Formats: sequence, structure tokens, C-alpha cells
Amino acid sequence: MKLKIPHGAFVFVGDGRKALFLRNDGDEKFPNLKTEKVFLDDNPPTHEQGADRPGRVHQAAPGEQRSAVGQPDWHDIEEQHFARRVAVSLEQLIRSSKARALVVVAPPRTLAELRDAFHADIKGLILAEINKDLTKHPIGDIEKYLTEAV
Repeated sequence: MKLKIPHGAFVFVGDGRKALFLRNDGDEKFPNLKTEKVFLDDNPPTHEQGADRPGRVHQAAPGEQRSAVGQPDWHDIEEQHFARRVAVSLEQLIRSSKARALVVVAPPRTLAELRDAFHADIKGLILAEINKDLTKHPIGDIEKYLTEAV
């Protein structure tokens, strides 16, 4: 089955660090994706973000046992926050342009974050969710993938 992206529809291509908002200026048969917005997040690895030593838990039992508490994965947390920020921005763009369709292309974790973040009216516009990271591909390759491989 080939994906048909209507004229004026938006295509979100993103992961936890980069997001592309693309609009189809072509038609269903020959899409012509144009960049509306690009978001890049500066998200260094966790070891560069957190400098504190892991905390400890003291248990009030005979022999006083201590347990280390793992350090939060700041990198992962920032990727979740980024997905939610771009979801809000995408919703605003879709509402202001009165778009009638959306295609979402992202890796599984980002897809899950976006599903949680989108409002019901935006979820109703989604034509397809594609589990793929295409953020590093040129737009021509994204068009080809969406029209041929899906």
C-alpha cells in the first residue's frame, strides 16, 4: 500500500534531538515536501549533564545497609521533553494553517512521546505513523521513502 499525502498535509520527521515540519506542496501522486520549521536540540550525554555523585539510601534496620540510587538519565529526560515541546509547536502550526492531515515519522520512543503529547483533535488528523528515523535523510529521500516503501 502506498501512502497518499494530500496537498497541504504536514509530515513530521523527528527523533529526540531533531524535528522537521514538512508541508506537502505537491499532490497525492507527486508529493513535494517543503520545510516549514526545523528544531535542533543541544542534548549532551548524561555524563556531561549531571555532575553529582549518585545518592544513597540508608535503611533503618539492624546492620545499617546502604544502597546507591542510580543517577537520572538526563539525556533521555531531555529527549522526552524535546518531543513534547515540538508536539506543542506542531499542533500550533497545524491549527493556524488549518491542515487536514498529518503523517508522523519517528523512532518508537519518540512516537510514543508524541502520542501522549498530541491532543485528540490532532490525533484525528494522523494518516500514518511510521516507525523509522529519517531525520538524517535529505527531503528527496524522505519523499521517496514515504511514497514507495510504505
